[in-house]
Order: sequence, then C-alpha cells, then structure tokens
Amino acid sequence: DKNEKFSYEIIEDISKKNLLKVLPKFDGLTLRVAKLGPDILKECKNLKVISRHGVGYDNVDIKYLKEKNIKLLITATANAVSVAEHVMYMILSLSKGIVHYDSMVRTGQFRNESNKLLTFELLNKEILIMGFGRIGKILIKRCLGFDMKVNVFDPFVDDSNIKSYGGNKVDNLETAIKTSDFVSIHMPLNEKTKNLIDAKILKTMKSNAIIINTARGGIINEVDLDNALKSKTIYAAGLDVF
Repeated sequence: DKNEKFSYEIIEDISKKNLLKVLPKFDGLTLRVAKLGPDILKECKNLKVISRHGVGYDNVDIKYLKEKNIKLLITATANAVSVAEHVMYMILSLSKGIVHYDSMVRTGQFRNESNKLLTFELLNKEILIMGFGRIGKILIKRCLGFDMKVNVFDPFVDDSNIKSYGGNKVDNLETAIKTSDFVSIHMPLNEKTKNLIDAKILKTMKSNAIIINTARGGIINEVDLDNALKSKTIYAAGLDVF
C-alpha cells in the first residue's frame, strides 16, 4: 500500500532490558549479534520475520520461531570467500611469524630474537577442514594451491563429493587431528559441537600444530585452549570468533 507508512529503527543497545523495551512494536527484525531467546521473543507479538546477517543462527531460539510460525532468513553466501581468505591469511601469518617479526622490528629486538621463532613452509603440510559447506569448499581450493594435503571431517558429506574437490574424507576426528599440522573449523554451534575441541583433543595434537576458528567461539573450550597455548601443547591459534 503506497499510503502505508514504513518506519525503521537502528538499535545499538542490545542489552536484554533494552530489547524487551523496543522490539515489541516491530513486524520484522534484521539481526547481527544480539541474542533473541524466548523470553524476548514472546513479547514481540507483531513479529513476522527475522533476517539474520550471516549464515549461523545460534543466537535465535529456533524452536520458538517454529511454534509461532515466524520466518527466519539468512545470508547464506554473503561472506564465504572472505572467511576462506581470512583463514589463509591466518595460516600464512602464523606459519611465517608475520605479526611477531613486525613487533620485533618495531621494538628493536629483531637482531636478538628473530632466530628463536618457528617458521615453516605450507608445502605438503596436512590440514584438517572440519565442516565442508560453502566455506570449506572454497577453502580447499586455496589450500591445494599451496600444495597442502587436505583431510575433511564432515559426517554429512559423502566421500565422492570431497574427493571431487581434491580432499580426503576422514571419519574419526580424534585420529585425524593427531597428524594435522593445521585444523580449520567451519561448523555450526549446537549441542553436539559445543566444546568439541577441549583439553582431551588438544593434548592429542602435534606440538607444532595450529588451530584456526572462524566459525563460532563456543566450538573450542577457550580455557582449555589458553592452557594448551601456555603449556606449548600446540604452537598457535588463529581466532576470529570468541
């Protein structure tokens, strides 16, 4: 209706108190990082649709949306290339010591400290991609371009699909992670994947292994990861999520 007025509001205060105050009047929401549990959603009597900026939707109570027939939209392919490139940036940065060398030069420690840093080539290094959706399929091409050996752990993708991209399907996560030089996580956060990478898994990894998480922070137990880094159980971690 051309005569119907359309209004919108940008909400920067995403505290529960403020969301309960301002959201009930809206018919639709676009959502980034705010958490919408049933205690908030039940007050949104006019709500018909939520558009989530991103692929994951663990910050929305899906069960409640289904019960109330509220539609949920996601931007499935919006940033898959950017994430895959970000993984490669962290792989290269950590394996070549870019950040550390930069710091050494700026603080005048390069001459004394540069030989103490572990650096290595990607040639023939083994990477385990955990989750083979859009990002995983883009990432594998870039890893193969560096002549890396790629293993893929994804129970929902068949062997022939992974082989068609040049990867090797692995069925046992603990076995595959033991031999991996790099581990890159591309899974959703749910009851099965929460704290999937914990102290037990980290202890089985190689001492020069690097783990990268650009999916959801809760997939790695951060206390266990912090301890593993401090004790040099693994070499490094690249984190884009917390």
